[in-house]
This record gives sequence, structure tokens and C-alpha cells, in this order.
Amino acid sequence: MFNESRLEKIAALPEQYPPSDHCEIAFAGRSNVGKSSLINGLIQRKNLARTSSKPGKTRTVNFYNVDEAFRLVDLPGYGYASVSKSEKEKWATTIETYLHNRDNLCEVILVVDSRHEPSVQDKQMYEWILHLGFTGFVVATKTDKLSKNKLNKTLSVIRKSLKIADRDLLFPISSEKKTNMEYLREQILAIVEFGENNKKEEED
Repeated sequence: MFNESRLEKIAALPEQYPPSDHCEIAFAGRSNVGKSSLINGLIQRKNLARTSSKPGKTRTVNFYNVDEAFRLVDLPGYGYASVSKSEKEKWATTIETYLHNRDNLCEVILVVDSRHEPSVQDKQMYEWILHLGFTGFVVATKTDKLSKNKLNKTLSVIRKSLKIADRDLLFPISSEKKTNMEYLREQILAIVEFGENNKKEEED
């Protein structure tokens, strides 16, 4: 798995989504938190997911097809201060519409920056993810920017701030150094397998 990947669809509206024929795992998080770099690291393609040092680059729902078996979905980043209120509301609506209308959505993973305490928006998003019935996985990015001691402290802050129930739900990741990337791939494949099995049971 994770051998062949492609950008399948860029969508702003539900009618632009690809068919709901594959399990989808979506990544939610603040602007410039590293979602696109994370996806590039997972699929082992340097620039398939468009990255930018400028926050707010991802304004659409971007669907990445992996091995014609499942999709990784990059949601618009939230919390970018330098956009209008109407633009923020538009992005929020785009995220909400996707999360509420995608029957084949198997999991939503919150992405946070390991260097910072989760924001109010992060906490709200995590509560929303749990409310929708998802597991509550969290990926903490950019761990290569911190010493081991500092990282342990910030991970503890993230766990307490988000009230993460299980330590195993938090994945410290470095897209730059590929730290824990293979482990996260394994978890994603397990999520996909679980989702596909549930789908088969419902069809039977």
C-alpha cells in the first residue's frame, strides 16, 4: 500500500466530490499546521499535496487517491487571521458540509503543531470530531523543531488541553525527518480495513 497516489479531485461544493466508493480519511487543522506536508510524507510524494509557507493556501477539499483503494482528504485550514470574516465563514461551511455529508468518511484526524498549545479552534474541532463519532486521533507535526525534553512537555500539554482519552491516539510526527510516518501509515491502513469491513457488513 501507499505505492501509487494521485490528486483525484479539488472540490468546493459537494457536487464536485468524487464518488463515495472508497473509504476516506480526512485531516483537519489550523492553517499552516502542516497538513499538506503530512499527506506528502504519507504518500511519499514530495509535492503532490501543495504546500506553502503562506497560511490559508488550502481553501478547497482536496482528495488524494491512494492505490485506488482509499483517499486521504485535505480540508481547508481554519484560524487564519488575515482573511475576512465572510471568507472564514465560507471555509467553515466547506469543512462542515464535507464532514456532515460524506457517508464513506471513515475517520477524521486532527493535526496540531507540536510547538504550540492547541488553540480554541483546535479544541472546538476536536470536540466536533468526537461528537460526530470518530475515534479522536491527533497528529502533532513539526516534532523535529523541538528537543526531546521540550517535545515530551508539549505533548503532555496537547493531551491535557484536548483531553485526549488514550495516549495511543496522539501521534508525534516529523514530515521532514519521517519520524513515526510508517507507524501512522499502518494505523491508516487499519482504519481503512475496519471501514471496509463495516461497509461489507452493512451491505450483507
